[in-house]
Amino acid sequence: MLLVVDEKVTDKSCMNNKKPKLGLSLMPTEDFRLATAELFQSNKVEALEWSFDFGFNGAAAEPWCNDLLDKFSAAGSLTGHGVELSPLSATFSRRQRDWLAQAHEEFQKRKYRHASEHFGFSEAGPIEKGAPLSVPMNEPSLRLGKEMMKRFAEAVQCPVGLENLAFAFSLEDVKRQGDFIDQLISAVDGFLLLDLHNIFCQVANFNMPELELLNLYPLSKVRELHLSGGSWSRSISGRRLAVRRDTHDDAVPQEVFNLTALAFKLCPNIEFVILERLGYTMIEPEQQQEFRDDLDTIREILDHCYV
Repeated sequence: MLLVVDEKVTDKSCMNNKKPKLGLSLMPTEDFRLATAELFQSNKVEALEWSFDFGFNGAAAEPWCNDLLDKFSAAGSLTGHGVELSPLSATFSRRQRDWLAQAHEEFQKRKYRHASEHFGFSEAGPIEKGAPLSVPMNEPSLRLGKEMMKRFAEAVQCPVGLENLAFAFSLEDVKRQGDFIDQLISAVDGFLLLDLHNIFCQVANFNMPELELLNLYPLSKVRELHLSGGSWSRSISGRRLAVRRDTHDDAVPQEVFNLTALAFKLCPNIEFVILERLGYTMIEPEQQQEFRDDLDTIREILDHCYV
C-alpha cells in the first residue's frame, strides 16, 4: 500500500525516539481470528488490547482468545479497555460496584500494563445507552468523575486513563472536553487514550482544524493511540449532508493516518498504538485483507517517524 502522509507532520527531528508497540484490539469472533491468524503467527502484533469486561455478564471467551491474552500478559504487552463502567454517571450504582469487583478479579488473574475507560456516561438509572455520551462539564460532574476514577484505579491496581469521545453536543463541548478529561485523570496520575478516529469525527462534524483540536488535549499524557474506521450518516438537522460516526466497521481513512503522524510528532510518551475493527465487519476476504493492510500502513508510519 502506498503511504501518503504530509511531510510537514513527519519531520523526524520532532519525534520521540522510543518507538511505541503496535497492536490490535482483540475481538472474540471467528471472523477476527481468521483475519489475524497470519499476523499473530508471523509476530507482526506487538501488543494486545482486551475489552476486559467482555465476560462480566456471563459471556465466555473462546480458548484461542484466552491463549492470546495469557501470551501477551506474560510478555508485558497486554492493555485493558473497559466499555461498561459509565464513569460519569450521576449516581454510583450496584452494577458499577459489581463491575469494579469483577475488574479487580480480572486484573489479579492477568498482568495488564494499564486500564482505560471512555469519558462520559452510558447509564442513567434504568436507562442504558450503548455509546458513551458527554456530560455537563461542571464542578459536580468533575467531583463525581474524580471519585469514580479513584475507585477504578483502586480496583485494577495499575495506571488508569480515559478515552476522548467522538460525540459532542456542540462546538463548545468539543473545545472543553480535553481540559475536563485532564482534570479527571490528574486525580489519579492517569493518562489519556487518544482515539484519532474520534478526533476526526469532531474535526469533520464541527469544522475545526485538527491541530487546534489536538492542542486542546493534554498531549504529554497520551499513553495509547486508537485508530479505526467509521461511517457517514445523514444528518437529521438539515444543516449538513452527513455526520461522521465512530462505528469501527470500515477501513481506516487517510485523514486518520495523517492524524497518526501528527500525533507521533506532538505526543512524546506514546507506548501503544492499537488498531480497532469489529469482528463481524471482516467476514469477506477483501475486508480481512483491508484490515491487514491498515496495520501495515500504521507500521510504515511508525518506521518513518521513529528512528
